[in-house]
Amino acid sequence: MYLLTGATGFVGGVLARQLVAAGHSLRAIVRTPAKAIALRELGVELHLGDVTDKTSMRAPMAGVAGVFHVAGWYKLGVTARDRATAEAINVHGTRNVLELMRELGIPKGVYTSTLAVNSDTHGQLVDETYRFDGRHLSIYDETKARAHDLANEFVAGGLPLVIVQPGVIYGPGDTSSLKTTLLQFLQRKLPAIPAKTAFCWTHVDDVARGHVLAMQRGQAGRSYFICGPVHTMEEGLEVASDVSGVPMPRIRLQPGMMRALSKVTGLIEKFATLPADYASETLREMAGTTYIGSNARAKTELGWTVRELRDAWAETVRAELRSAPRDP
Repeated sequence: MYLLTGATGFVGGVLARQLVAAGHSLRAIVRTPAKAIALRELGVELHLGDVTDKTSMRAPMAGVAGVFHVAGWYKLGVTARDRATAEAINVHGTRNVLELMRELGIPKGVYTSTLAVNSDTHGQLVDETYRFDGRHLSIYDETKARAHDLANEFVAGGLPLVIVQPGVIYGPGDTSSLKTTLLQFLQRKLPAIPAKTAFCWTHVDDVARGHVLAMQRGQAGRSYFICGPVHTMEEGLEVASDVSGVPMPRIRLQPGMMRALSKVTGLIEKFATLPADYASETLREMAGTTYIGSNARAKTELGWTVRELRDAWAETVRAELRSAPRDP
């Protein structure tokens, strides 16, 4: 029996299906049971709770063989008003889960961190030994970095925890800014794209499988980059263009221009709320940044494999084209 947080989310939902398909019994902490009907139909044992409420997780976590802590807060283009929510879920929620693991003597856990804790690597393909020391570009990056440090503190104290760090995740059910960008592109509403911005692109099925392998084969105290191949945003949209026939936007926004725009919108945000696409935080994160890392350790130690962008991302684009509303 495993326990899963974040089961109604993008990665957590796929992970739940993979675990059940493999024959594992599963408990899930859910805040809104109405959003977990699909999990109940899978046979997942649902428990009303919240990672921000430690007491609510104690009973369902007791006696499980392992915990997958996937729940997290993610949003771009936000302001300081969102900081309290990000801290409550990403930082304090993680502390609650890990404290309960320790108190209940859970044999093993897998915590979902992110490559974003390393911030912009400035083109360097880093590995798990890399340590970023500087100012993060977003509230998400910052709070996940704090949670990552917290997880390492628990590891140093003897908690049998494995940390996995995905990059950019895509696939059916995605609700991130990447999905928004893809839809805008397919609808021919994307006037420009950032130049030189690069990520490690990973299909959600591969990310979920990386979690399972981390529980099965991961060494407690180790971190694993379960991230896919490195591609720029431009390369990703070129694949989408090949699949859809939609022409590429002509304008490329250079990093210096986006950083300058970020400073301007930062001043405007003191008086007005801007759309997420134009928020200073979004512009900073897309200004030629590289959120990239090497997956060599995950491949070697976990036996993890990941599909190439041209295969899995193209599949995702085709799925969006099939589901798009048609003109009458």
